[in-house]
Amino acid sequence: MEDKNQILEFILESPVETILEQIDEIHPVDFLEALGEFDDDPLIILEKLPDEYVALLLDYAEDDEKFNLLSLFSKNRQAQIISEMSSDELVDLLGTLDEDEQNEIITNMNTEEVEEVKTLLSYDPESAGGIMATEFIPIKETDTVNETINYLRTMAPDSETPYYIYVVDDLNVLKGVVPLRQIIVSTPDTLIKDIMIENIISAPVDMDQEEVSHIFEKYGFMAIPVVDHNGEILGIITVDDVMEIMKEEYTEDMFRLAGLDEEEKVAGTVIGAIKSRLPWLLVNLVTATLAAKTVSLFENTIAQIVALATFMPMVAGMGGNAGSQTLTLIIRGIAIGEINYENQADILKKEIAIGIINGLCIGLVVGVLGYFWVGSLSFGFVIGTAMLLNLIVATISGYLVPVLLKKVGIDPALASAVFVTTVTDVLGFFFFLGLATIMLQYLI
Repeated sequence: MEDKNQILEFILESPVETILEQIDEIHPVDFLEALGEFDDDPLIILEKLPDEYVALLLDYAEDDEKFNLLSLFSKNRQAQIISEMSSDELVDLLGTLDEDEQNEIITNMNTEEVEEVKTLLSYDPESAGGIMATEFIPIKETDTVNETINYLRTMAPDSETPYYIYVVDDLNVLKGVVPLRQIIVSTPDTLIKDIMIENIISAPVDMDQEEVSHIFEKYGFMAIPVVDHNGEILGIITVDDVMEIMKEEYTEDMFRLAGLDEEEKVAGTVIGAIKSRLPWLLVNLVTATLAAKTVSLFENTIAQIVALATFMPMVAGMGGNAGSQTLTLIIRGIAIGEINYENQADILKKEIAIGIINGLCIGLVVGVLGYFWVGSLSFGFVIGTAMLLNLIVATISGYLVPVLLKKVGIDPALASAVFVTTVTDVLGFFFFLGLATIMLQYLI
């Protein structure tokens, strides 16, 4: 049932018993879209839904919609819905609220839930601890497959994911993991210790969420355990959470490369957009001043050879484009963990080779163009050589700037573009106008 009108009609016209039987056939995303087009009080529809389905709606809703949806219900109903939410989604919800709104929700939770949520909120929200869920399935290595299956029938409905079963000792230290498939294909009397995987890939509780996403990408897991420094399992991170993280990181990098605040929305306010964009435009103005200062050093040369002014934007523009190509590739490589200490020298050599080859090709083309444009072989040589040098510098800076910024703890996506553009503009003009000054006697 995907048609929005059908969804609304089904909820409005069907008795509660029918809704409870068939609500699982409606995906929460489709329901939220239908609800967005409902003109009357949404509580008319929401109050007919079971608590666990409302909790799913909150999971799928946008961050700024979660609290508004929950606030529609009575305090008692809120408490019931909260109890159905997974711990990581509840923490995500609380993380978007101010202190008063957080307290409003926390007052509807029992003591055990409050302690668990406060512990999760104490972790860095962008760390493994900040994104993990505490609902996982622990078993002992002395259990049999039959005992485990009986245990799963009770515990799996309340767990975050039943794909992996985690083997722990009496101190809750992680000893192994058993894929659900292995449980199914093993004989009932098989001991868990005989089929568990002891070489466990886990995430330390303080690991950055971006590094966590690299683990998922590398190994293709559906979930990984989160452990403390003693090896005690604290929770798990599932692939759906990582997909959301990768989306956020990609959006953040894309916005920062353009000098935008990642919080800015297409439908946002004018004031918000100005606050997001104006600071970086001012930074770019400062760097543009450096390029202008470089050009001013060669005013006499430009005055004697007017054609230089015609070709200056070409040198700077091509250098900027080449630098952006390398910069985009390197920032992506840093973000997904493709660039490391072992391969960074080889990558730099490759980028230098690319810069030289591209520079020779573009330099030759623009040199010929300059020759026919001005009618001077020397002018063609100057513009071609300047283009070669600037494309080499562009690829080198496109590599070095983000790598060095990463090493000093600055987000490469935030500041790299400004520095690379400055380098290609300033040096592009310097190479072009400097060579023209040196060879001015041949260009007259």
